[in-house]
Amino acid sequence: MKIGYKSFELELKYPFTIARFSRTSTPIMLVEISHEGLTGYGEASMVPYMGESIETATNFLAAVDLGWLKYPFNFEEVMAYLDKKSPGDPNIKAAIDIALHDLAGKLNNIPCYRMFGSDPSKMPETAYTLGIDSPDMIIRKLQDAGDCHIIKVKLGRDNDKELINTIRSVTNKPLFIDANQGWTDRQQGLDMACWLGEQGALLIEQPMPKEDMDSNAWITERSPVPIIADEAVQRFADVDHVKGAYHGINMKLMKSAGMAEGFRMIQRAKELNMKVLIGCMSETSCGTLAGAALAPLCDWADLDGPFLTTNNPFRDPDFRDGKWVLSDEAGLGLVAG
Repeated sequence: MKIGYKSFELELKYPFTIARFSRTSTPIMLVEISHEGLTGYGEASMVPYMGESIETATNFLAAVDLGWLKYPFNFEEVMAYLDKKSPGDPNIKAAIDIALHDLAGKLNNIPCYRMFGSDPSKMPETAYTLGIDSPDMIIRKLQDAGDCHIIKVKLGRDNDKELINTIRSVTNKPLFIDANQGWTDRQQGLDMACWLGEQGALLIEQPMPKEDMDSNAWITERSPVPIIADEAVQRFADVDHVKGAYHGINMKLMKSAGMAEGFRMIQRAKELNMKVLIGCMSETSCGTLAGAALAPLCDWADLDGPFLTTNNPFRDPDFRDGKWVLSDEAGLGLVAG
């Protein structure tokens, strides 16, 4: 089992601003794992707030030796091995996991989505994300969202209503709202949730800081719009932890350390009668296709990486009627650009 990797900077189409951060690019580590003449591809998207970097990813990969691994892969055993190397570093672990799933699909000559029992006909529509910006830039960005039927809006500053009113001056498309822990007063948060429901919001992610479980639970109990845990849910153990404080979870492969644990998180959320949004970081088609393989198992999708970037090294996946179209090609179905 041979591992190769290379890094590059994924450039964003527009500066991306959320409640607490702003950036114009994202460091990416592309991972290749080869076996029996076939190669699987994975990626780590290292957004700054998660604490990983090209340096930490390189150091982690240098310590990984998969010479012991045999096909068919035991993904829980792989993750136990990676977690023993480091309790954190979910981004680069996700890259390894995704590459192994792509490789397993190729070795078995089946698309990845079949490995999880996903039904392509149940693919949810994916949202197009707008970072916090001026009204003029919001309108400009909306012009790029024509093929997406849902708009995701980053809120959490003092101009939240202005941004929503600007969007509503241009389109009536339904909204996903992400406050990114930006609201600090629970009553004001509830008032916003009620107002956003009137504006066509389908869900609200992480209204209050993740540490403030009581305030998030208080809003969830009263909100007319589903409240979704994002920063409060990273890996499998967190799903049970947030039960009762939120209506659902946002599962991202870069947080869950890959597809195997992400699938377990979806299953556990369903067992707890919680909704699931599958989300993403700034990602290439590699991460997008990995997420899309699991998306039919979820209630909502926010997998818009290729739409928001300018130097995707792979071909954009097929996209029709607001949805990603899963390929019958073995593995992820990734095609070089």
